[in-house]
This record gives sequence, C-alpha cells and structure tokens, in this order.
Amino acid sequence: MAIQDFIVSVSESKLVQAFLFAALFTGIYKITNLTLSLGALLADIFVLPATNFSKYGAKKGKWAVITGASDGIGKEYALQLAKKGLNVVLVSRTASKLEALADEIAAKYGVEAKYVAFDASTDAPANYELLRESIAGLPVTVLINNVGQSHSIPVPFLETEEKELVDIITLNNTVTLKITQIVAPLIAETVSDKSSKGLILTMGSFGGLLPTPYLATYSGSKAFLQQWSAALAGELKPQGIDVELVVSYLVTSAMSKIRRTSATIPSPKAFVQSTLASVGRRGGAQERYATSTPFWTHALMHFGIENTVGVYSSVANKLNFSMHKSIRARALKKAARNKKD
Repeated sequence: MAIQDFIVSVSESKLVQAFLFAALFTGIYKITNLTLSLGALLADIFVLPATNFSKYGAKKGKWAVITGASDGIGKEYALQLAKKGLNVVLVSRTASKLEALADEIAAKYGVEAKYVAFDASTDAPANYELLRESIAGLPVTVLINNVGQSHSIPVPFLETEEKELVDIITLNNTVTLKITQIVAPLIAETVSDKSSKGLILTMGSFGGLLPTPYLATYSGSKAFLQQWSAALAGELKPQGIDVELVVSYLVTSAMSKIRRTSATIPSPKAFVQSTLASVGRRGGAQERYATSTPFWTHALMHFGIENTVGVYSSVANKLNFSMHKSIRARALKKAARNKKD
C-alpha cells in the first residue's frame, strides 16, 4: 500500500505531470523530426527529378571551370557538364591530357573547351595569373573545386612528413580558396543580369565529416572546407550563386587507390551523375546547410551515423581509428613485400 500511495501522490504532483508532458512533447518532436528528415532523404535520392542545368546556363553559351579535370572525378564533371551543354575550362597539371580531353569534348558534345595547365602543388603566383588571363571575359556560371590530395597511406599525425602535411593543406585549402577568389567574381558578373544562376561545388569527404585518426591533416583540411563552403554560401546566395559542399565516401580513383566498384564505392561516372542530378538537395546531409551527400549509399551512411552514434562521438572516432590503423598495417606489410621483391 505504501508504494501505491507513493505512486498516486507522485502522479498527482503538478511538477511531475509537467515533466511527463515535457518528455512526451520532446519525444514526439524528435520522432517527427527524424521521420520528416528520413522522408526528405528518400525523396532527394530516389524520387525527385534531376536538376535542370538550364538555370545554370546550359545550352546558353555559358562556361564551367573544373579543377583537377584530367582524370577521375574531375574528368567526369567535365564530360557530364559538357553533355548538358556547358562550355568547359579544364584546369589540371598535365597539358597533354587536358588537350586530349578538350578535343574529345568539343568533338563529342559540340561545345567549346579550353584548358589551363596548372600545377596546383606549387601554389605559384604565375599559375593564378595564367588562369585569370585564360578565363577573362568568359561568361562563367559554374565552378567545380575538385583539386585535392590525401595521405599516401594512413599515418599518425606526429609521424606525418612536413612536405605531405604542407602539400595537403596547400592543395585542399589554399589553392581552392585562391581559385574561387578568381572565378567567383566572374560568376557574379555573369549572373548579374538574372538570366541564369551561378553554382560553386566543392568536393568534401567523409574524412571531413568524421574526425579521422591517422588521416588527421586530410580530415582537418576537409572539415575546413565544410565551414568555409557553408559560410561562402551565405555570402553569395543574395547574388544568385548557389554554393554546395559535396560529401562522399570512397570512389574508385587514383587518390583512393581503389579500382573495383561496389554498392558503397561507385565509379567516378556514377558518383558525378548522382551529384549533378541532386544539386540543390541535401541527400544524406539533412542536418547541414549548403551541403549534399548525393550518392545513395553514402547518403544512407551519413544519415545513419548522424542519427545514431553521431559524427563527433567517441564511438565513431574509435571505429575510425581502428579501421585506419588496420589499413596502415596492411599498407606497410605490402610495402615491405614489394621492397623484398
């Protein structure tokens, strides 16, 4: 009886009732918010139609500038934007590859294609001046920031060679920002007549989404791009320029060193198709402004991590640590075998 009396007295307490109502309201709010976010995710990646690039000047004589354009993801951006009807400026290090790609694009899609041989690893003033001169006067509406570098293999930060550290920050951050400062004013000028909108896409990474031990410098450089890109989006939106960070897990490429595709590791072609089709939508990045995780499995992974353990949790950090420690061990063993051979 004493327990029953206690329960009755507690249940009649206004303070307890208020607490229970608050808990109920909070639970309903969280469930509703999760349900709506999940619905938006599924609509973004499976239901809504592909973005129409005519609003960014496709088939209207406008230009796209693509960095890291000679191979992999950058090459696919160039091919697919040209297919949509944008003229392209290809920016990368190897002139011979760029020339061949420019000829292929012009012949296949009937658009104009220019190229700029730009060795981003040097951060040389002459490179930026050449780019500025090469695009001067062009009605540019699109910039794809695709240049980047990761570590050769996972490595503890305290053992990271200074050159590798500097190269990663230079390519992923300094060069990206400087190129954007050159190209964005042209985009703003082009779209000032309101006949089309502008677009700046910057390649992000799960390495920047999740703090990643053994890839600390790369992880930090990509996290920087997240904050910079979202801030830039706020600044340029009033000028009619859309800015998005594109988050990806692994894609088959020279940088990832993965050649075989799978459900979670698409080819550059499949990844770029999903990215361009979903411009303006968040995919798996429902909690982030001016950010998209477009490829369907990456989107589900991002959403799942964010809504379970959380991207900044100790659990996610420990899992990342174990995974990349294991990858490093295998890479070192392989290097040792190759050295013996």
